[in-house]
Amino acid sequence: MNVTDLSNKVHTKSEQVTVAVAHAVEPSIFTACSLAAEKGTASFHFIGPLTEMTDAMKDAAVEQSDRFSFSDAADEAESAQKAVVLVHEGQADVLMKGMTPTSKLLKAVLHKEKGLRTGRLLSHLAGFQLPEQDDLLFLTDAAMNIAPDLTQKQGIIENAVEALSKMGMELPKTALLAAVETVNPAMPAAVDAAVLTQMNRRGQLAGCLVDGPLALDVAVSAKAAKQKGLETDVAGRADLLVAPNIETGNTLYKSLTLFGGATVGGMIVGARAPIVLTSRSDTAESRLFSLLMAVSTIQK
Repeated sequence: MNVTDLSNKVHTKSEQVTVAVAHAVEPSIFTACSLAAEKGTASFHFIGPLTEMTDAMKDAAVEQSDRFSFSDAADEAESAQKAVVLVHEGQADVLMKGMTPTSKLLKAVLHKEKGLRTGRLLSHLAGFQLPEQDDLLFLTDAAMNIAPDLTQKQGIIENAVEALSKMGMELPKTALLAAVETVNPAMPAAVDAAVLTQMNRRGQLAGCLVDGPLALDVAVSAKAAKQKGLETDVAGRADLLVAPNIETGNTLYKSLTLFGGATVGGMIVGARAPIVLTSRSDTAESRLFSLLMAVSTIQK
């Protein structure tokens, strides 16, 4: 599966998807949303101070569209609250972070009455389009859960697998990352990986093929897997990498973008609706990729 596949899936939807954008006051937001609107990916409802949004749209050289609508909000917190309420009430299908801080957006998402809670763990799913590689590589969780225990790791995998299934990927090959391929009782990541692998084999973790513990090279390189004598359905051909903690996930995420030259998309899964979670420094291309990921999981 690659970005083109996601784009084709999104553009064959019979109904239009609406994205609520919280605090849309940066030009690259309008650049990405304009491209998406032109391609029929979605319609957009922008929330934020009207003057700042208008200025940002002008700076992006984007013209008003019949796929654009706006709501005024005084500040970042109100932008987040109004965007979440739109999704909560069914007036929007996807929530997108604009320039509001993640903490303020999540506070609105987790509101007991007007938020998007489901009782499930929230986790982050990132997608990477690497140069000279056709297929996308996915990573979870690089942004939400700091030091997940075994039960939380199961939830993180289930969230990612459900999203990937909606995107069109059947039985994603899921590699549980650790420093080594052997089960060392002194390494909690390796022990958890072994347990989760066994749970998958016994049907307790369905919809994917799980293997671990696996070092990164063995997870993604067929040559490395062969050299280490690991011949499994996952080793050397992973679609989804599962980080043992946020430090590992965050470091790998930034390494793939900074050193690997990857275009990255990101979203939060486990809520009532997909949440496009982008960085303030993300390019319009990355924002568009994130939108494609999120919109492709909407079932209409």
